[in-house]
Order: sequence, then structure tokens, then C-alpha cells
Amino acid sequence: MTIRALLFDIGGVLYRNGNALQRRKWEQRLALSKGQLDEIVFTNCVAQRAIVGDAQPAEVWQEVGQYLSLSAQMLTEIQADFWNDGEWNLELIDFIRSIKPNYITGTISDAWLDARQNVKQYVNHEFFDIMIFSAEVGMKKPGPGIYRHTLERLEISAEEAIFIDDRLKNIVGAEWIGMHPIQFTETGQTIKEILFVLQKHK
Repeated sequence: MTIRALLFDIGGVLYRNGNALQRRKWEQRLALSKGQLDEIVFTNCVAQRAIVGDAQPAEVWQEVGQYLSLSAQMLTEIQADFWNDGEWNLELIDFIRSIKPNYITGTISDAWLDARQNVKQYVNHEFFDIMIFSAEVGMKKPGPGIYRHTLERLEISAEEAIFIDDRLKNIVGAEWIGMHPIQFTETGQTIKEILFVLQKHK
């Protein structure tokens, strides 16, 4: 079946943290192990509610501040640094721009309610036909609901879509409902894999 749509994850694919220098700085300052700050921010109970829209981003950071015993000033600083520690994958975004005239493009992202505003520089209708955020639809990856919701919005079948994500569990979830999965590891290789699938399903 011909491919009609390419759907991308945002964090880890379109927006990458690289060495996460600011996060590492805070981990050293707070005597945390490498990667522990991400775990505290994203896996706390309030964050798990926020990912499906049942809590506000400010509530997540309040929980982080209480857990780490941060002053109000430190909480403001760590929040700013946490989101200012990556860069947009412009090579992949340029590729998406080049194929957009011939294919439907979109994003499926596990993200809080403020995500659409925060990523609007590149995740907008200039580059994407549809943008699905978990907090807005009350579903998250790798559950089948968020993938099916996206496909229904686009009025296409799973077999007509490629899904690109850096997390294996999300790739497995997409593949389970019949989408063509590509796990992102490196930009050049990912583009080659996309082009291979497109050629195979012309």
C-alpha cells in the first residue's frame, strides 16, 4: 500500500538534548546522579498526570521543587535551564520541508499542556499538517489510542503511515497497529530508512 503520511516524535527526534549540559550542571549542584533529574521531572506522579492533561505544568514543577527542597528562585532557574538545553534537528526539519508537498506530515508527542506553545517555532503548519500532543487528547504512547486517533484525524489507514520515534516501546506500539516503524538513532540513517520505505511502497 502506498505511503501517504510521515509522523514524527518531537523530543529526541525533532528536538534533541545533546549532552544536556545545563541538566548535568544541576545534577552536580544537587548531588544527583547522571540522568536523575530527567527521571525526577518526567516520572513523578504529577508528571504522569500532566502527560495526559490531568495536571498543569506548573504543578509538575511544584512537585519537583518540593522533592528537591528548592527555593522559589532555584526552581525558576532550574526550570529555565531544563528547557534550554537542546537544539532543533534542522537537517531532519529541512528534509520534512522537502517532502511536505508530496506527503502528509505530522507529529505525535507525549507532552504537557504547554508543549504546543513551547515548540511552535518549528512544530507548526509550515512544516506539519497535524500535531498531536498527548495532554490535549488524553492519551499517550505507546498505547494504541493515540496512534489510532491520529490516523482517524487524517482519514488514512495504519499501513499508509510511517512513524519515527527514538524510543523502542513507542515504535513497537505503532508497529502493533500496522504502521511502518522507524526507530530514530541518527539523522542521516533515519532519512535513508524513510526514503527506502517510501520507495518500497510507491
